[in-house]
Amino acid sequence: MSVRVVLADDQPLVRSGLRVLIADTADLDVVGEAGTGAEAVRLAGELRPDVVVMDIRMPGMDGIEATRRITAGPGPTRVLVLTTFDEDDHVYGALRAGASGFAVKDMPLDDILAAIRVVAAGDALIAPGVTRRLIADFVASRGGRPARPVPGITEREREVLTLVGRGRSNTEIAEDLFITVATAKSHVSRLLTKLGARDRVQLVISAYEMGLVTLPH
Repeated sequence: MSVRVVLADDQPLVRSGLRVLIADTADLDVVGEAGTGAEAVRLAGELRPDVVVMDIRMPGMDGIEATRRITAGPGPTRVLVLTTFDEDDHVYGALRAGASGFAVKDMPLDDILAAIRVVAAGDALIAPGVTRRLIADFVASRGGRPARPVPGITEREREVLTLVGRGRSNTEIAEDLFITVATAKSHVSRLLTKLGARDRVQLVISAYEMGLVTLPH
């Protein structure tokens, strides 16, 4: 089945460019477009897309608040935020709001398509090194938490969470731990439930907050 996408950007030219590009793909389908954050929230509730591609700067309700409302809802919709990495406050705000990934506006359009697929699949991080550094800085800005035992999870799940925190995909986790990909997915699914995490990005945040992963200085 195709990944169902809503495009949310106040610039019609940006939406048009993405829509035309997606029209040429077999596995992605634009089901709606929004020019404001409020419209994005409404369409996400009505259409239940797999992914909302969300601009941060929009009139009225901005993309961060729209992301917060969409991810707080009962549906499975994930949000891919369009941003620039020189706007750290916006990136951190999107993390707090529950964004599942980030795409830089001036990156090649094919890379944005790949980012949509990664967010929809939920089994890997977009640009793991960049995303991990963003998350590490985000956690540090909140003061972090001292390393401590992770309550309620098995030793194997702790190993999996550590690897998720290092940016490993499910396939890479399976290779590292000599288990099947299906088993790796099962462990990640249980971690999401036990830690009350919505998606992989939130698992990475948890891994950093629990001291399981740190970036070299």
